Amino acid sequence: MDLNSPIPISMLDLEIVLRLGVAAVLGLVVGFDREWRGHAAGMRTHGLVCVAAAGMAVSVMALYNQLDAPRVDPLRMFEAAAGFIGIVGAGLIVFSRGKVHNLTTAAHLWLATVIGLACGLGQWPLVLVLGITSLIMISVMRMVEKGLGHKDRTLDE
Repeated sequence: MDLNSPIPISMLDLEIVLRLGVAAVLGLVVGFDREWRGHAAGMRTHGLVCVAAAGMAVSVMALYNQLDAPRVDPLRMFEAAAGFIGIVGAGLIVFSRGKVHNLTTAAHLWLATVIGLACGLGQWPLVLVLGITSLIMISVMRMVEKGLGHKDRTLDE
């Protein structure tokens, strides 16, 4: 069996640590709201999803660049991530007593996946915009909803 050449541990550099580290931290930050509200998919889940997506992106791009094969399509990474997180999200969403629950948590996990992929691919402007936008949507929008008279739900939206 022919395998790709192994990448020696000495090739570990600051850029890989930065990409995975930022993904882990942002995943934890995005998951904080869910954790604070007592939902099952909290900081650890979001952090793991985000850093796993970043690791997948780094691995796929490294392999793509190493193999230099015309039939290799790194965009399949997005298909795999979307399929996986779609299954997880669908499993979270529950329709009970005429209301939908866990929709926001599923969306949070999708966001963590996209942030992780962007971190893994080193798309720092996208990471910055996603990070800031997600914090605004998570925190500021909750205050806006309260100002409009929406009660804070004990169950997920």
